[in-house]
Amino acid sequence: MPDLPSELWTHVFDLAADEDVIFHPGLPTTMAESVWFKDFYGQWKLRTPQDALELVQRRSYMTKKAIVRTCKKWRSLGSEFLFRCLFFNDPARLLTLCAILDSSSAESTTATASLGWWTRRIHLTRSYANAARGTTPESLQDALISIIRHCPNLEIFIVDWPMTGATFGPIADALATFTKKSLRTLHVNVPSSALPKVIWALDSLPSVLAAHIEFEASTQEATADDTRLGAAGDIRLRLPNLQQLALQGHIQEFVEQATGWDLPSLRHLSLTCGTSRVDLPDTLAFLTPHGANLLLLDLYSIPAMPLPRILALCPSLTTLAFNADWRIVRPDDDEEDPTAPPLAHDRLTSVGLHGLAYAFGVGYAAAHAQEVPLPALLVTSANDRTLTALCTRARFPALKRVRALSRSLLVELDRANGPGEEGGGMARWERWWEECRAAGVRLEDCTGALLGELPQDPPSESEDEDGSESEDEEEEDGVSGEWKSTLPPAQVGSGLEDLRQLLEECRAMDEGRDENYMFNTPGIEAIFPGIPPVASGSSD
Repeated sequence: MPDLPSELWTHVFDLAADEDVIFHPGLPTTMAESVWFKDFYGQWKLRTPQDALELVQRRSYMTKKAIVRTCKKWRSLGSEFLFRCLFFNDPARLLTLCAILDSSSAESTTATASLGWWTRRIHLTRSYANAARGTTPESLQDALISIIRHCPNLEIFIVDWPMTGATFGPIADALATFTKKSLRTLHVNVPSSALPKVIWALDSLPSVLAAHIEFEASTQEATADDTRLGAAGDIRLRLPNLQQLALQGHIQEFVEQATGWDLPSLRHLSLTCGTSRVDLPDTLAFLTPHGANLLLLDLYSIPAMPLPRILALCPSLTTLAFNADWRIVRPDDDEEDPTAPPLAHDRLTSVGLHGLAYAFGVGYAAAHAQEVPLPALLVTSANDRTLTALCTRARFPALKRVRALSRSLLVELDRANGPGEEGGGMARWERWWEECRAAGVRLEDCTGALLGELPQDPPSESEDEDGSESEDEEEEDGVSGEWKSTLPPAQVGSGLEDLRQLLEECRAMDEGRDENYMFNTPGIEAIFPGIPPVASGSSD
């Protein structure tokens, strides 16, 4: 093995781990592309951007594990990489990690010698406490607070499972105490009754760039206290660095409070109300002070929002996503209030459409439309008018793409092998395709491919010999062809390509390694599977 300086080996390991996407402070938006893949049973499925990011974390961990299991020198230099990203879906390992970091901090002579010094990302996927394994909510709270205490350079904190208000408060205090200057990304799920604690947490974390907060319905016992903000209702937050804000669930009260805040850097805003038809946020009131500089706006609710007025408040907007089932363009559009702004925008280049369940005559919506046709007719009529308005160059001169965002719709189209004839699904798709083509707009699905392409296996040799319509011939017909790739492209960085041979050598050495050449940290096998403790007297 070449005797290279330690600094060079560390740089090599950094490239091999390929963690750039993991440590990006931005959170995936609704316009992030999904990808097709085949599951264990050979069925086509869609991988969400969130799932893809988790896959990257797992692949990166496997690479780092191969590095530290190669030899003592690589183990010593590469151990820090195991703790850069702490990704868990098993709460029990969280408790073991807490003990490891406590031991490392007690034995280290300097702050940088502690393993928690290297941690930049903590990600806990949705999981549930198990009293039989000692993972009660209280024990998980204490363990997480202790872990945060050992991670002064933490940049990204993501907890996908719901936290109670009693749990979130102490965790938010720990983040404000130990990561106030370093934390850039916050992703939490809390009950709506915890709104005051969320406000105080944001007030204590002025360096946050991206925040995703999901408010779940409170229990009946806590409902009466939901509007009791106390002193939190009187403060006017200033978040000079917040660029991305995503709110989901029962968000009315939060939006009302945030209307008076100072958010000079806000560029991406997402408001998702779910299936609620009441207590919707006052979007116009919020956008009046904060909409001028927005670049991306994502709105989803069942009741329609005043989209023309919203667009008028966001002159810099380039990307918009909204519920395409809203009746925002009515048949008597010319008789609308003359003082209302038109449905138009000069700078929009990308539009994402939620909904569209009835549009193409597939899935459960198609079966429901056959039994109760009137609601489906009203919704599809609204879909048609919205698409026509978007493809009007006088209204949207800069528009380049319209994307159907529903993953469930795309899965149903795949199962049905395209739009259905009944209900006008196929005719609608052809009409939309022609409208977009005439306007120079690309009609896409949630993968970023043309709407109308479905995944398929590569053609067999016999099919190639028989001959099939070429892509050029398909394009002449004005109808897109089918996808030719069967797997999503590998998410790799430029450094990984150059180091592929090196990694193969690492794995080859790992297969024939001596079992004594292990990472020497007590309890590490419970956190990083496959890395048992080192035996005494080992040598290279």
